[in-house]
Amino acid sequence: MLPFPFARTVLILLFSVGLRLAALAVVTPASASHPNVLFIAVDDLPNELGCLGASHARTPQIDAFAETARVFKNHYVQVPTCGASRCALMTGLYPRRGIHISNNAMRATHDDYGTRTLPAWFRQHGYRTFALGKITHYPGGRSGKDWAEGPEEMPGAWDRCWLPETPWKTPAAIMHGYANGQRRVPGKSAPLECFDGPDSAYPDHWIAGEAVATLRSLRNDGGKNKPWFFAVGFFKPHLPFAAPKRWFDLHASQQIPPPAATARPPEPSGWHRSREFFGNYKDAQNRNPNRDAAYALDIRRAHAASVSYVDAQVGRVLDEIKKLGLDRDTIVILWGDNGFLLGEHAIWGKHTLYENAVRTPLMIRVPGQSNPGAKTGATVETVDLFPTLADLCALPMPENLNGRSLRKHIDNPAAPSVKPAISYWSEGQRAIRTDRWRLVTHPSKAPAVEGSLELFDMISDPGETTNIAKSNPSVVTDLLGQLARVPEIPRKSKSPAKNDVQK
Repeated sequence: MLPFPFARTVLILLFSVGLRLAALAVVTPASASHPNVLFIAVDDLPNELGCLGASHARTPQIDAFAETARVFKNHYVQVPTCGASRCALMTGLYPRRGIHISNNAMRATHDDYGTRTLPAWFRQHGYRTFALGKITHYPGGRSGKDWAEGPEEMPGAWDRCWLPETPWKTPAAIMHGYANGQRRVPGKSAPLECFDGPDSAYPDHWIAGEAVATLRSLRNDGGKNKPWFFAVGFFKPHLPFAAPKRWFDLHASQQIPPPAATARPPEPSGWHRSREFFGNYKDAQNRNPNRDAAYALDIRRAHAASVSYVDAQVGRVLDEIKKLGLDRDTIVILWGDNGFLLGEHAIWGKHTLYENAVRTPLMIRVPGQSNPGAKTGATVETVDLFPTLADLCALPMPENLNGRSLRKHIDNPAAPSVKPAISYWSEGQRAIRTDRWRLVTHPSKAPAVEGSLELFDMISDPGETTNIAKSNPSVVTDLLGQLARVPEIPRKSKSPAKNDVQK
């Protein structure tokens, strides 16, 4: 039997060690080589942020985050519609088939990728993976009736994929939610709603609250001994442009200027009938923003209000990361899945290859990164995110990804572009964006329309007001040569199904 003084000393030491182990047990087991990842997706968010130069924007939370991150001013998505853009994110690949430009891209082709989608790859290599809200096309991950049942969109990719309990009865209802649990009635519901009530009247408040609760849980369950990949998807500013009145009040007196080009461009062009806006929503007075400047201003203000509302909800999640001390070992990414035209080229929506439909915010914060807050002007694209995260988290790199790691731009914001950005749309349309040029091809319109190309000098003509393809044949030849190196979707691929386009 040990002498009492010695035994007491041993017990005290064991008790002390036990306390330290208990303290360590509540720390998420991330490391410098395998950090946690918080991925925030925002639906239909163009570069309408204060930190990106939008003078009318009221986005203090995201602007504050930008001061701590690397801001990519020239980030482009692969497809200007939600589901297809998110498929490119999940696979790190350009579209290859007609289905890859539809909102069912991931559901229809998931078996092609198996364990090499972004979350499945992280899960396979030791991460716990979670998806809250809208991360792929179907919020909550189910693709059957009302998106509440039926097959999973990405089976085996997530440890958990879910929506919180809310006043909206189904995932389809929350996706297009109006105040206090009301759902959209396609073709009848208004495109705008200003409700004089709390933030909880709309869905993104509930997403933020669930994200905060989940972060707290992750902070306190370190005993699982694995890092985590947590994706949080917000709905606004997706149509309808609906938010509490206090966010509308922020923008009520603003004279938001119209775009540089508001007329339908001559052929060949990417103009379309804005079917999502005019088909799914109806103004009570049948106003048309292309013919009613006052109504156009109302829409732009409502959009700005929706952006301000989601900014506040994103801010709640970012604040919690810092409050819990998780910012020290968590990579945080904010990404927009596609842009949205607010009257540019007489379009009210996305579904085109013009600049504001495919250029979206991208911000990446890595613990301990140098020169936080600096912006990079390098041209990058969504397919770059998969290899970037694999690189930053010290995971092996899947073979044959189309993207390239953005680590060099995170380390050095002055690093030049590595490659152009490529985007796709229906009927074989593709676009290539370099630091200076945007070339859009319209193969289905040839030879009816001479050339069937649009070329814009984005330095001298950022509003894409003048097609200069005919007067710059050498530039066109060079850009077409670069475009020939990436996959081409057959010209016979028609527009996505009506329900896919309209969402």
